[in-house]
Order: sequence, then C-alpha cells, then structure tokens
Amino acid sequence: MTRILIVEDDDNIALGLQYDLKLEGYSVEVAADGDKACRRAREAPFDLIVLDIMLPRKDGFAVCRELRRAGMKTPILILTAKTAEAEKVLGLELGADDYVTKPFSPLELRARIKALLRRGAPEPLDVYVFDEFEVDFDRCEVRRSGEHVDLTPTEFKLLATLIRRKGRLFTREQLLDAVWGVGNYPTDRVVDNHMMNLRRKIERKPSAPRHLISARGLGYRFED
Repeated sequence: MTRILIVEDDDNIALGLQYDLKLEGYSVEVAADGDKACRRAREAPFDLIVLDIMLPRKDGFAVCRELRRAGMKTPILILTAKTAEAEKVLGLELGADDYVTKPFSPLELRARIKALLRRGAPEPLDVYVFDEFEVDFDRCEVRRSGEHVDLTPTEFKLLATLIRRKGRLFTREQLLDAVWGVGNYPTDRVVDNHMMNLRRKIERKPSAPRHLISARGLGYRFED
C-alpha cells in the first residue's frame, strides 16, 4: 500500500486530508510539527510527503532542506498559504517536487499526488540480478548460477518486497502487511524466522549477511 506522510499542524486540514487520501486507498500518517516530520521520515519508508510550510518547531523549508541533505529522495509536495512567487521558488530550490497553494481543491491535490507517485515509482522489474543470483519476478523463482533455488512462496514474496524497494528500511509490521496481507496478524517473530531461512539460501555467510540487512530494533532492508 502506498504510504503518505502528511505534515500539517492545522487539525481540521490534517484530518480532512487524511480522510480524503484514505478513501483513495493510501496509507496515511500525520505529523503536526517539523521535528516529528523529520524523525518519522527517517524512521519509516514513505512514498510521498505532503508538507505544509508554516509549522511549529521547524518550518517546512527547514524540513525539506534537512531531508534532502540526508539523501532522502522521497517526493515532497509542499502546501503553502503564501502566494509570493519567491516562496514557491524557494521550496522547489530546496528540493520540493511540486507545490499547491492554500486554499486548494481536493481534486487538484489528488491529481498532483498521483502524478508525483507515478514519477517516483520504481521501474517494473522482470529479472533482477545480484552476485550470482537472478530473481525472476514473472516466473516467481530465484536462480543461482543458473540453478533453481528452492524458495517457499512466502520467502519469494519477502525477497521480492525488499528488492523492489532496495535500500529502504521496512519495519516488521510493514513486511507483515506486504507479504502476509493486511488483517493477518502473525507475530513479528514469523518475519525473523523467514528471514533466517532466506539468508541460509541467499547469503554466502548467513551470520554476516551482505544483502538481507537488519537494523536492530527497526526492521530489514535489501542491499545489492
């Protein structure tokens, strides 16, 4: 599910955006100040950030600057009540991808969000290659030096989920939703057990993995 972070300190606007975007099928989280926005953007993978400019603690320009300096490439759509051309230009120069001026039409906002998501979406993969492995997404199989690697369907889904968002950290809860499905509630330990099995089949040294990387207390990511 596409994840959107809304950074907005006006409760009415934030709740309205959250409700509207959830109806569109997005998973939505709200941060009410700039400090929390920077923290959450670093902690969890989002597909898009909708960022207000006038925020407590740290304004939207500072948030945008900090995230871009940290190397984050998540699309950012800024919301501003300012009509001065210089304010819009500043936001774009700091790394924002687009802007909408308040008051805005929900229809226009949804259209701009969809356009940014299409622009930032990863290219669809048919076969992904790393080391001596080939991951064939069409056939749902993995080959090592041309030989079939026996993965369970769940192991393949887990590997494919991580590869398609290479470099992005997934929490265990996010992997449960992506692989087992929203509404299924196996324990976090299930993710760890499947990851251990997957490492035995993929990693040259499972105790010191190069590709299936864990971040202590947070989750997992894939690196090639």
